[in-house]
This record gives sequence, structure tokens and C-alpha cells, in this order.
Amino acid sequence: MTHPTPTLPDPAPMAFTPLEFGVGARITLAVMSDRYADIILDAIRSTDTAGLTVDTGVVSTFVGGAEADILRYLTDLIGAAAQSGHHVTATVHFSRGCPGEVVCALPGGAGPLRSEIPAATPVGIIAAGEWALYPLDDGGRPGVQPDHMRDIYAAIDFAKANGSFVASEHFVTRLQGDLATVLQTAAAGWILVGQSVQHVTSHLTLSINSPSAH
Repeated sequence: MTHPTPTLPDPAPMAFTPLEFGVGARITLAVMSDRYADIILDAIRSTDTAGLTVDTGVVSTFVGGAEADILRYLTDLIGAAAQSGHHVTATVHFSRGCPGEVVCALPGGAGPLRSEIPAATPVGIIAAGEWALYPLDDGGRPGVQPDHMRDIYAAIDFAKANGSFVASEHFVTRLQGDLATVLQTAAAGWILVGQSVQHVTSHLTLSINSPSAH
């Protein structure tokens, strides 16, 4: 059974910039090598941060800005670490529309922010992932009943359409494919749910170059 790629409506004029809306991600990289610090820091230094707010801390790196720029940054950063040939894992936490975000001036119920799904340019690196999506809609809006599974299933259909879906498992959806496509799937689910829900979060754990891959 085929699942056509959803067609998004034309984006509405934005009252907020993506950063003001709290669009961002946090990423933690791990490299199974005694050179892990050099590999991670070299990847961070070599990745273009244009259009983004980037802040690296002791646990993770925060990336804030438009989804297309975030997706480009994550693909390049993880890809640079994976080029080492060592087993690399990446834990990514996406969030958009949180009224309590540090840089977000949104009042509660500010409404969704419409964004286009970024294109994915294959980078030739195969990644396996476990993905979970959380629409955080407390009460719905006039004329729209909250239905988190409806929105999650629509996001899973996108994963099936772009070929990254593997299986549904306990608490997560298994993904596999080119690194750029797997990251696009996570971003697309986040954006699609964000058409009707203000606050959306998503978790994605990636594994690349694993010696136990099968």
C-alpha cells in the first residue's frame, strides 16, 4: 500500500520568527572511539551555523532557527562525525511552539506556525533510528478536536512515503535509510503536527556504523 506525501497548505504569514516561536533542537553526539572528543569537536567546528543560534554545553548542543536550517545543520554535524568510520550515536530532541521556551515570547494558545517540509539531499550515510512524536495539545482549538494519534499516524504515513519507515515498536517507530532522509522524516512529522498543534516535541535516536547492524 502506498502512502502519498502530504501536501501542505500555503504557509500563513508568520507573526513570529522561528526562533521567537521556540523552533529548535538539542543534539548529543557519542562516538565509540578513544578519539571521541576530537571527532565531536571537529564536527562541531566544521559545520556551518548560518541562520542559526547555536550553543554547545556540557551535555548537548542547542540549535535554534528555521526547520530547513536546523535539518541542514544536523545532517552535516552527524555526517561529519560518521565520516570517522566509528560507531556514532546521536540523540536529538526537537521542540517548537513552547510557551515556556527561554527565547519564546509566545502566550499560550498563540496558534500553529506553518512551515514547509525541508527537502532531503542524500549524503550516502545509512542511519538506523528510533523516533517518537508528541503533540502537546491540552484542550484543542475551536472546531478542532485534540487527537494526538491522528496526527502521529499522519506523520508515520510520511515516513512510509519517503521509504524510511521500518516498523512500529514499543513506544517508538523504527526508521532506516539515508541520514538526510531519516532526519527529514523526524522534521516532517514535527512540522505536519505543528499545522494544528502549537507545541510539538519529538525524540530521535540515531545509530550509524554500528558493528551489530543487521
